[in-house]
Amino acid sequence: MQPENSSFGTCWHALYTRHQHEKAIAQNLESKGFEIFLPLYAAARNWTDRVKIVTLPLFPCYVFLRGDLSRRLAIVTTPGVHAIVTSANEPARIPAEEIENIRQAIGSGARIEPHPFLKCGDMVRVKCGPLAGVQGVLVRKKNVYRLVLSVEMLGKSAAVEVDATLTERIAPSPVVKSQYAASYAQI
Repeated sequence: MQPENSSFGTCWHALYTRHQHEKAIAQNLESKGFEIFLPLYAAARNWTDRVKIVTLPLFPCYVFLRGDLSRRLAIVTTPGVHAIVTSANEPARIPAEEIENIRQAIGSGARIEPHPFLKCGDMVRVKCGPLAGVQGVLVRKKNVYRLVLSVEMLGKSAAVEVDATLTERIAPSPVVKSQYAASYAQI
């Protein structure tokens, strides 16, 4: 069953994959004609004799796929793909805004890294610059402000450095408001 206001062919889905096989899976699925998004970030790794910069998946064990799942067999039989992430026994749909926020953050050139998933905090929108329009949760880590971008369905987040003066507070969504209410009710 498809929602009337959503085009099934243009929504994003998450594939749960074998650990450290995300790049090969993305390449394999692209060669089969699928539109794939695998967000990567650079990280320094210490070897015994040197420090090396490597690119790692921003969301380990996940690859994003856009479009119709009519070729489901070609997807799930790809070596390393464990499953299509589901919700209520249906392939889970990831809002395009969440994927576009992550794409824009990666494309901005700002430092981005995985971050623990957050559900509450001040929701902000970046007012200008390469991240203009990107929305997320503002956090502070060691005197550096970061914008936490989340993929709700996966319970995964990434953080990108931002100048806090270039952000503006926005009203949380009704879902976030109800989570605040539930948090306060438990105190």
